[in-house]
Amino acid sequence: MSARGTCAEHPHPGYDRSGVECGIAHLGVGGFHRSHQARAIDRLLEQGLARDWGILGVGVLPSDAGMRDALGVRDGRYTLVEKHADGHWDARDVGSILEFVHAPDDRRAAVERLADPAIRILSLTITEGGYPVDRESRAFVPGASAPAFDLIVAALRRRRELGRAPFTVLSCDNIQDNGAVARAAVTGFARQTDPELAHWIDAEVAFPSSMVDRITPATTDADRAEIARRFGTDDPWPVVAEPFFQWVIEDDFREGRPPWERAGAQLVADVEPYELMKLRLLNASHQGLCYFGRLLGYEFVADAARDPDIATLLRRYMHEEAMPTLRPVPGVDLAAYTESLIERFANPEVADTVARLCADSSDRIPTWLLPVVHERRATGARTPLAAAIVASWARYAEGVDEQGAPIDVVDRHREAVIAAARRRTHEAAFLRQHELFGDLADDPVFTADYLAALRRLRSEGARAALRALR
Repeated sequence: MSARGTCAEHPHPGYDRSGVECGIAHLGVGGFHRSHQARAIDRLLEQGLARDWGILGVGVLPSDAGMRDALGVRDGRYTLVEKHADGHWDARDVGSILEFVHAPDDRRAAVERLADPAIRILSLTITEGGYPVDRESRAFVPGASAPAFDLIVAALRRRRELGRAPFTVLSCDNIQDNGAVARAAVTGFARQTDPELAHWIDAEVAFPSSMVDRITPATTDADRAEIARRFGTDDPWPVVAEPFFQWVIEDDFREGRPPWERAGAQLVADVEPYELMKLRLLNASHQGLCYFGRLLGYEFVADAARDPDIATLLRRYMHEEAMPTLRPVPGVDLAAYTESLIERFANPEVADTVARLCADSSDRIPTWLLPVVHERRATGARTPLAAAIVASWARYAEGVDEQGAPIDVVDRHREAVIAAARRRTHEAAFLRQHELFGDLADDPVFTADYLAALRRLRSEGARAALRALR
């Protein structure tokens, strides 16, 4: 459909889906996958390309039944709306997801479907906490719950039994060197029961890294109602996203790949510079914004991003602490990139929530922010801004805002995080959660900066703590 057309005028994608075949299986079909990777394949199909690279969605958790049902209503199609800062919305009926299998319903059928030789790539977005790999050592954690990797290993075992080539495993999660992390998770899980299979996987399966970027907030009932009003479409689970799209992929695929470069992706030999840029600037800055933003009473990211004190914190963190840890990124002006991030955060149409960014912090802060701290401290440089961001998380994790109202702390380590944050008799108790911070509490310089910010947050509030950093 045209950029400003309506879904009512074009109820189906602008290509014939009947001859498209699945070549990619994706674990973790959610809003982000549907705004990003699935849209990239959709763009190729619009051009008459990639007709053997349609997507097989795979649900791994019982809760994924909701996505199965929503996609089933419209034969896998869904509405993607890009929200521009000037107020106009572009809608697209996306048709690249052709099938959906829910492994908890019939695991054997899911394994057999993934063993189909037509499936040459298995991609995944299962969140940072879904990988059974130690953050620091990058080693597999035996005994960890890992339903996605149990399924991947079962499918690879079946392909090997049938004499079929393995699929490429493409991680699209926000983890540094996510290809290597995925390799450690898959081979480690296999090694627990079948060392020979683990050796075969390590030798035969490609695990390219990738960097993905597109702000995709959770779809709300208000989004559904407005999409129906503007475009005349009744979609149980549409997707909303910002216009920006970036995908950088390591070009390492054993059984072929779609021509993703024709859909705006970059295929490169080394993803790391782009990966570190995004994780340490965009993702870590989201954490710099969200806790202070919540304590100041902001509900939406755009409003918090337009707060001068928060914007100053983010700019200073990016320029003074994060950027010195990055090496040059081919084709990217880092100074311009940081300004574009502030503009993207401030897009009022996206309506991303501060609460979404605050969720799962025990997976996010160690993965995105702490590597900056460790690299800077290794050179003797201070990181007072990163320390203040950690302190803002600690204050937020107390579970009560500055007006005394409860904060719903969403975190897989919720009880431990809240207990540590509330232990005021031991000021550095939050920092002494070894699983999250390692030995960082033993660094007197970082701890001093952290405690200075935390004390001000507790005694004078978030506004005063932000202004003290200027």
